[in-house]
Amino acid sequence: MTAAAKDLQDVGSETDGPSLWRQRDFMLLWSGQTVSEMGSAVTEVALPLLAVVALKASTFQVGLLTAATTLAFAVIALPAGAMVDGAAKRSIMIVCNVLRLVIIGSVPVAAAYGVLTMAQLYVVAVAAGVCSVFFDVSYQSYVPSLIRADDLMSANGKLGTTQAFAQLGGPSLGGGLVGLFGAAGAVTADAVSYAVSVLSILGIRTREEPPPARPADETLRHRIAEGLKFVFGHSILRRVVACTATANLFSGMTSALAMVFLIRVLHVRPALTGLIMAGSAIGGIAGGVFAGRLAKKMGSARIIWVSMLVFSAPQVVAAAAWRGWGVLLFPLGWGITGFSAMVYNIAQLSYRQSVTPPELMGRMNAAVRWVVWGTLPVGSVLGGVLGTLIGVRPALWLAFIGAWAAGWFVFFSPLRHMRDVPQTAPASAPVVTS
Repeated sequence: MTAAAKDLQDVGSETDGPSLWRQRDFMLLWSGQTVSEMGSAVTEVALPLLAVVALKASTFQVGLLTAATTLAFAVIALPAGAMVDGAAKRSIMIVCNVLRLVIIGSVPVAAAYGVLTMAQLYVVAVAAGVCSVFFDVSYQSYVPSLIRADDLMSANGKLGTTQAFAQLGGPSLGGGLVGLFGAAGAVTADAVSYAVSVLSILGIRTREEPPPARPADETLRHRIAEGLKFVFGHSILRRVVACTATANLFSGMTSALAMVFLIRVLHVRPALTGLIMAGSAIGGIAGGVFAGRLAKKMGSARIIWVSMLVFSAPQVVAAAAWRGWGVLLFPLGWGITGFSAMVYNIAQLSYRQSVTPPELMGRMNAAVRWVVWGTLPVGSVLGGVLGTLIGVRPALWLAFIGAWAAGWFVFFSPLRHMRDVPQTAPASAPVVTS
């Protein structure tokens, strides 16, 4: 074991005890997802490159391809949550990854035979997106059935660290694979990663509780409405949703403005922008590693609003960056954003998993994701409009301040009077009103 790996293991042990490191089933799930996340990050680079280089796609066509990858979340997230709650989540995850292996794997095959088209890439993006919706909803709902309730913060921290690491290393790996094997060859790595994930999930021995029997005459619409009623009728969950959706709205603005700010305002060379933007991923990795330790010290409920209002406050220094050495303020602020966002996401996800009955877990996760992801593209458009009307730097100040201010939603909630989240979900699904 390398010194770095030993240090990381020690951090996990000191934070939450060694149980997860010795739990075979969780380690299988985590390792398989790590490989899959890296593969997906490679495809995020390789697929647009394939469209631009091999198929001579226009800017508009590449934009459509990017939009196609997330279209499914807006369209089918709610019905997917209702379907997941009525089926074995482990089986859904296996089927989704097998399908993604075939779907993504069709791209290098078609390229090898010279029959790849933009139409196929659009179909691949949409179909893989549909599988991702079902997989992600099942995945978030499956973790609580695999581990103890008091290990949720630790588990979500480890899984979050994996995502941040993929964001940091995936694009670089993707660029290297494109250079060695071409864009189509790099996509093959993603297909192989799904095979690894399938094998890891198949190796899990723990079996989840079978879903409860549903009335034969119960409609899909009723099941969706039941999930929405639970989320928005819960005095804390609806504030968590409002906080996350608002933060994502302003995060969409920062994402739209960041590259323009770096190149046109700070005059950063394009070759260095990727290195500067990596600050967010580095902060995210740190947030994933230390979220459990911070939650134990400060309280797993209190950390939700502290991460938003205290940890994220210094992120505004990014908007104060200036040319020359002052440009370093941007990756500093960007890293603080990644750190605080990761701690918040781990804490609020663990809270949601703790208070939601198992029979509503899929619908809860789908409803939350449907709302909070929906504000991202709106924020991107808003960032472009405000950057044009009031200037890039003023719009960036507004975006960072707005993302920080979203934390007041969770501060002015019952969370302010709680130290820790409950360890077990209620047996039924009562609607809590404020």
